[in-house]
Amino acid sequence: MAKKQFKAESKRLLDLMINSIYTHKEIFLRELISNASDATDKLYYNAMKEGKTGITRDSLPIELTLDKENRKFVIEDHGCGMTAEELESNLGTIARSGSLAFKKENENMDDVDIIGQFGVGFYAAFMVASHVEVVSRAAGSDEANRWESDGTAGYTVTPCEKAENGTKITLTIKENTESENYDEFLEPYRVQGLVKKYSDYIRYPIRMDMTRSRMKEKPADAGEDYKPEWEEYVENVTLNSMVPIWKKSKKELTDEDYNSFYTGKFYDYQPPLLHIHTSVEGAVTYTAMLFIPSHAPMDYYTKDFEKGLQLYSNGVLIMDKCADLLPDHFSFVRGMVDTADLSLNISREMLQHDRHLKAIAQSLEKKIKNELLKLRKDKREDYEKFWQAFGRQLKYGAYVQYGAHKELLQDLLMYHSSTEDKLVTLEEYVSRMKEEQKYIYYACGETVDKIKLLPAMETLRDKGYEVLCLDDNIDEFCIKMLANYKEKEFKSIADADLGLETEDEKEEIKKLSEENKALLEALGKALDGKVKTVELTGRLKSHPCCLRAEGPMTLEMEKVLNQQALDDSQRVHAERVLELNADHPIFRKLCQLQQEGSDQLATYADILYTQALLIEGMPVEDPVAYANAVCSLIS
Repeated sequence: MAKKQFKAESKRLLDLMINSIYTHKEIFLRELISNASDATDKLYYNAMKEGKTGITRDSLPIELTLDKENRKFVIEDHGCGMTAEELESNLGTIARSGSLAFKKENENMDDVDIIGQFGVGFYAAFMVASHVEVVSRAAGSDEANRWESDGTAGYTVTPCEKAENGTKITLTIKENTESENYDEFLEPYRVQGLVKKYSDYIRYPIRMDMTRSRMKEKPADAGEDYKPEWEEYVENVTLNSMVPIWKKSKKELTDEDYNSFYTGKFYDYQPPLLHIHTSVEGAVTYTAMLFIPSHAPMDYYTKDFEKGLQLYSNGVLIMDKCADLLPDHFSFVRGMVDTADLSLNISREMLQHDRHLKAIAQSLEKKIKNELLKLRKDKREDYEKFWQAFGRQLKYGAYVQYGAHKELLQDLLMYHSSTEDKLVTLEEYVSRMKEEQKYIYYACGETVDKIKLLPAMETLRDKGYEVLCLDDNIDEFCIKMLANYKEKEFKSIADADLGLETEDEKEEIKKLSEENKALLEALGKALDGKVKTVELTGRLKSHPCCLRAEGPMTLEMEKVLNQQALDDSQRVHAERVLELNADHPIFRKLCQLQQEGSDQLATYADILYTQALLIEGMPVEDPVAYANAVCSLIS
């Protein structure tokens, strides 16, 4: 029979289909199994419509056969099959989808998942096959036909024999090349892995003969020195699960079912802290099963980590990690979404960015937040475990994009409380604020223990005010972006005015500053280049001095940013102010040195400044000079 040319613009179009549409060659199996599923669904649906009984999904398997020696890969279904005309129109015309046409003709069908819609998936076979043979017999027909092609050269359609309806596709797998390994598609365990990855939830059994090993039965007359022998046997194995766990009713599933699915699917050695199983119908319809891990992956806080949820369309894996379904602040979530309401691109490997995808992502974001709030309320210990693993990501999410997500995330944030000595939420802090308290106070430092020792903490502690202890690098950046919570402004204990002093106390400090103006100027001159100015303060009790920053750059921000600087040109410096406690004996000593005109005033100034640096956890430029200055005073 004369070879026919494909009905398309040119051979170049088919070449594009074979070589350019799909990223990975392994996709061919997903496409051919999806086509087999569609053909079986059509038969199943027509049988239901005609009232035929006795047809079940288990009786309509999709069968895979591997012949490594002859390099043959066979995919056979027992579906509706195709007539000679349908072979011509569906396989001879590129981008004509019989499944899509069937779907449009039967828009109201239930319990049937038609997958195909572009009419190009079949041609993925030519990525791995040098020759493709399709033998098909339409349901209700006595005739069968064979379609054959080597690719762009064209195809033939000839009559043949086939015992029953359905379609049998035989691929002649290509020979290996220097750059490509095709043998892998003839290995049973590789094929089993591909079915599990892409087609695990096809609703018909996908079966294949697998070679197994078992111990031979011990002969009755075997002696004590008998050594067990093993034998190989062939078992017809169902490769797919068929029914996705997320399509089962929540009432059918236990925590153990969810945990087992999570640990097996995502290769985690620990069960998740929380599972979220949700189905949404409406403008966009989808089912999602999400998991909050109990610990962060090794690469989570590195650039190598990839976020995303597995995306299925009618049970067929489309993307292993769809990043668009998760915002960065919830990138720790794992799971999957199954929906038919998506505009897939022609290869079904990528998505068109449409309103359905955005709607699903927005819905999931709200759901995740609500479930985390519920976890915090009902299982505080589990939430704190979650916070230890992923709290930094939430703080980062509240800070980036100029705080675009801060209102969404602020109720999920937690910080260590100076009075409760445990993690508390902002809501809990505000609920305990004293009636006269103006601000939400916070302090920054390397550890909670070091923060509690900061000079300004003493005054707040004496007044019974709670302070949030911020010991993570991103904490102050996050707090600055929040600015306030429930109309209460955040206030660093390093700020000049903490709102604690009365007007009389402020006037007293102002008066003392005027009286000691010459001393303060002398100290400022001695520390020229190190501090902007030296001032008196009323926020210290037993400590002689402390440092604060003036302007938007805080001392904590300076530390964090300079840790990331590659060289001195990238280092930043906050404007520093040295504050002195006018009630401390050291201040009286400074007054005495000033009156005496002593050269030691500059030494005292430098020692106090360096001590203030050490208290704040700031680097000391010349620790040897500091040590020598202290020793000279002692001696």
